[in-house]
Amino acid sequence: MTRSEIQQVKQRFGIIGNTETLNRAIDIAIQVAPTDLSVLITGESGVGKESFPQIIHQYSRRKHGQYIAVNCGAIPEGTIDSELFGHEKGAFTGAIGERKGYFGEADGGTIFLDEVGELPLPTQARLLRVLESGEFIKVGSSKVQKTDVRIVAATNVNLREAISSGKFREDLYYRLNTVPVQIPPLRERPEDIVLLFRKFASDFAEKYRMPAIQLSEDAKRVLVSYSWPGNVRQLKNITEQISIIETNREITPAILHTYLPEQPGEKLPMLFGGKQQGKTFESEREILYQVLFDMRQDVTELKKLVHDIMTDKAQPVASQTVVNHVPTINIPSNNNISSVHSINVEDDIQDTEEYVEESLSLDDLEKEMIRKALQKHHGKRKNAAKDLNISERTLYRKIKEYGLDK
Repeated sequence: MTRSEIQQVKQRFGIIGNTETLNRAIDIAIQVAPTDLSVLITGESGVGKESFPQIIHQYSRRKHGQYIAVNCGAIPEGTIDSELFGHEKGAFTGAIGERKGYFGEADGGTIFLDEVGELPLPTQARLLRVLESGEFIKVGSSKVQKTDVRIVAATNVNLREAISSGKFREDLYYRLNTVPVQIPPLRERPEDIVLLFRKFASDFAEKYRMPAIQLSEDAKRVLVSYSWPGNVRQLKNITEQISIIETNREITPAILHTYLPEQPGEKLPMLFGGKQQGKTFESEREILYQVLFDMRQDVTELKKLVHDIMTDKAQPVASQTVVNHVPTINIPSNNNISSVHSINVEDDIQDTEEYVEESLSLDDLEKEMIRKALQKHHGKRKNAAKDLNISERTLYRKIKEYGLDK
């Protein structure tokens, strides 16, 4: 399809974005729509999978038939067979009448099975029979019925892993996955994030009859750098919260940070920039090693200086020699790594190249690094964050946590 045709589909179904992977998913959905092939739509929760079954239905020969969307994860295991395939009167306790079921109701139309990975195994066997022969049996009946239904399924779980663990039938997976459609997560659509925010802000401004919120340039960068684990659904919810709560209609990074949940594993600064963006330190040791490496260089320079002084003093005294010895460096116990209060030279001079005061606190070391970076860049947090190799969002939080903004 041409880009103009794909754009028309987006406008019709309210899809926002210009990412190539999103356009590709829309193109596949339209191409497969005229056929009766089953389609499996995959993608993380909140990416907007529910729009694609509607595209497939509306562009198929079944568009005048019934379209039924079923959330398989929301129906109790004990009643899902009845919901999908119907039941006879008296088939079970509470079955006071006959029920047709979704596959009977949607004859000639399309059924969208959302969260298909949540189906219990017995129901999976019934669904496989429908896909293979178009036949099903009501609960409590022995009569085989026929249905002409197009099945489109969606899931946010890895069905291959579910197959390996025995939770999903492999033969059903291949029946459903005749044509796969993969919806990209929001973090892989950075150029679409601001577009979506602007659209949601405009919609909520109209809904609540108030001026639309707008992002500052710095806030846009924060928005794009966030990983959005809840995808489009999370972005929409946060936009609505900000639209209702904030009186200032220009949103700054400081305001935005109060609405973005802290992500798991983000206690320490994040590696920022290039391909490492979004990854975190594997352990607290890495930041400690970085500090200790800088300290070791300082200690080495002090050792050399003291060694030269001792050598100069030892020259007039023939019997006194200093060979391969260095003075003891006492690092103050208040954890201030930026200065050394005293250098004690004793008769038995000890090698301290590998010695570091063990009582140093990791939090104090991190606080000192941030303080130095802010001093170096005259309080410019963007430059300080870049120098520290962390994101601006993490730096804002650390400054507040350590009280460095006072």
